[in-house]
Amino acid sequence: MHLFILDTDILTLFEREHPAVVANVVAHSPSEIAISVVTVEEQLSGWYAQLRQAKGTDRLAWAYRRLAATVRFLRNARILDFDEAAISRYQELKRLRLKTRKMDLQIAATALEHCGTVVTRNVRDFKVIPGLTIE
Repeated sequence: MHLFILDTDILTLFEREHPAVVANVVAHSPSEIAISVVTVEEQLSGWYAQLRQAKGTDRLAWAYRRLAATVRFLRNARILDFDEAAISRYQELKRLRLKTRKMDLQIAATALEHCGTVVTRNVRDFKVIPGLTIE
């Protein structure tokens, strides 16, 4: 069994029911699909920022509805820990001084520790990571 780890951009498209993304995800067994807890952090942080910036009750209510919908969506996801091994791998990647965002390096480190493939539209940043398989 191969493990496909959805990057935050792909997870967002899946949540929004993008036809091509949904077709590709459902073509695989649920046991083959996962996300990193770092992706969960990115998703929730985005909604927390929306809550802090909300002006007016309509916008605040909208942000809370989207946060709740995201939490409900994520409860069905297989979430991979950013554990000690992944943190160690992340620190190794960080020492390489790759021009890749912190959270992308953390997702990559998680994928490398699980021998998984990162599924992303952000190929430019992930392709510089040694040993990482991307799709």
